[in-house]
Amino acid sequence: MRELLSDLMDAAARRADYADARFVATRSQRIATRNGELDQLDSSEQAGIGVRVRLDGSWGFAATRETTRAAAESALERALAIARAAAAGGGGGGGVAPLTEEPRATGYHETPSRTDPFTVSTADKLAVLAAADAELRRDAAVTLASAHFAAYAEDKLFASTEGALCEQRTIECGGGLSATVATDEETQVRSYPGSHEGGVSQAGYEHFEALDLPRHAARVAAEAGELARAPACPAGATTLILAGEQLALQVHESVGHAVELDRVLGREASYAGTSFVAAEDAGSLAYGSQLMNVTADATSPGGLGTIAWDDEGVTGRAEPIVRDGVLRGFLSSRETASEIGRERSAGCMRAEGFARQPLVRMTNVNLEPGEAGSLEDLIAATERGILMDTNRSWSIDSQRLQFQFAAEAAWEIEDGERGRLLRNPSYAGITPEFWGRLDAVCSTPEWRLWSVLNCGKGEPGQAMHVSHGVAPARFRDVDVGVA
Repeated sequence: MRELLSDLMDAAARRADYADARFVATRSQRIATRNGELDQLDSSEQAGIGVRVRLDGSWGFAATRETTRAAAESALERALAIARAAAAGGGGGGGVAPLTEEPRATGYHETPSRTDPFTVSTADKLAVLAAADAELRRDAAVTLASAHFAAYAEDKLFASTEGALCEQRTIECGGGLSATVATDEETQVRSYPGSHEGGVSQAGYEHFEALDLPRHAARVAAEAGELARAPACPAGATTLILAGEQLALQVHESVGHAVELDRVLGREASYAGTSFVAAEDAGSLAYGSQLMNVTADATSPGGLGTIAWDDEGVTGRAEPIVRDGVLRGFLSSRETASEIGRERSAGCMRAEGFARQPLVRMTNVNLEPGEAGSLEDLIAATERGILMDTNRSWSIDSQRLQFQFAAEAAWEIEDGERGRLLRNPSYAGITPEFWGRLDAVCSTPEWRLWSVLNCGKGEPGQAMHVSHGVAPARFRDVDVGVA
């Protein structure tokens, strides 16, 4: 395959301004239980070659499931034809920005892991899920108990007309559980370690083992039952502490998507929306308070956005996005970075498999830790407020400006102490105003990565796995309990 892609790029160099090709082989396994029964057992494998060319400023892309030389050459021909048609139709040329100059991508990288999850028997994985499921159902109030396991592997070989030839193998693994309690009046869900099938890390089977699902099942079930009996989250402006997955999703929706440069430049509008941010805002836009520091870091150990090279062969690195509350950078490609005068891409071009062309996507967009100590320290320093954890639902407008989120659980804070549990918590805000009310971020020991497996973008749609590192943070004067 290395020889095939190298020869293909030699042929493309004579006919296009730039070209790259990716051989991608993916494998996945998903297992789930539901009330003590096997609910899901899915395995999939696919492989193929995607070819992308640039001609007179216009792009063409084609892919093939066949991995023969003839099929690859045919994909190149189709990609060239698409680029020519786009150029003839005014889709490029005439002052189009050149690609940024990047170091040639060469070498091999593999996710550090102790145990390949695909070498562990299905029976062993199912035994863990069954044990967790059974523990959830020990609580008589639980209406629906579920536990899940997931593993993903990707082998990718990248070549370009600039002489790049690099290979990387990525392994992801994890799982989780949830308990649902339904009464005549309420239906409440409690999840661990996160909702929406989160709890996945770029790691081997050891990460799933470390989650220790059976040990957490009793607490999760008890909290679900307690939520069904708890008072509703009161409405009004208050101090809000966001922890765990809920804060991670806040970063994802109101920061990560908003600074994707194709969106900022108006090229990603029909599916994923635009952005309230403009390219010229870098260096001047007050995105939040001085305590807000956000980095897009493709080197974070264990992150689902951690890469050695992106799908343009750009080396994964850390890109400052917000510093001391001011917008500094964007998630970018070689083309979009060049268009706004940046010398380097942020290395954020990623594609779902071989059959989709790369788009500007998040790596690991992280809120850097602060100096507020532990979560318990932060609660103790808060006279009155609400703590929310674990996302339940989200809604944000197409410009990533006005939002409303709901969490699974909330706790009342009175006189610096965590009090009663509250059901159906939610909060709303406007992105720069909300982040401007950030007044404390917990310290490094509280910081961890949270996974998002369903980040959608593009037409045809692509689902990407990303992570967000956060430590619990406090925001003043936030509207909570909104309808």
